[in-house]
Amino acid sequence: MADPTLAPGATGAAGAASSRRLSRIELPDATPLPSAYAEADRSQAVADLLMENNFDPEGVEGGPFVLHLCIRDGRLAFDIRDAGDAPLRAILLALGPFRRLIKDYHMIVESHERAVAEGGMEARIQAIDMGRRGLHNEGAELLMERLEGRIAMDFETARRLFTLVCALHQRM
Repeated sequence: MADPTLAPGATGAAGAASSRRLSRIELPDATPLPSAYAEADRSQAVADLLMENNFDPEGVEGGPFVLHLCIRDGRLAFDIRDAGDAPLRAILLALGPFRRLIKDYHMIVESHERAVAEGGMEARIQAIDMGRRGLHNEGAELLMERLEGRIAMDFETARRLFTLVCALHQRM
């Protein structure tokens, strides 16, 4: 069952001008992630994506789109639908190329949580955040590369989708 808080159906002002965008994101279940930090990260990525994104599936008319994002049979599934939730196109990606980045991302999140809980020095927390941003950038580049010719998106959209990929993987 999808988390109803992920499907407000509202569009941000930046996205109103273009229909080549996501208007809703559905994740496979509403089970909370193992930590409050990871849950907040996922929720923020969804909110930011719905506020502003560029999502242009090749060969698919219309928009805005609904994205059902899940891991199916060990693959990342982009189930793209129209506003009425009718299927338009499904794209499956092997998770293998993402595994190292996902593992590193989870280690960074754990390090950040420990540093905050221990009352870590601000410099240490900032260094961890820089590493996290670097992993987001690398994950976004890989996602854009793997989807080339199938879904066009901007870098910020890819970064936020990578956060959701990590959240999905953490639930496995």
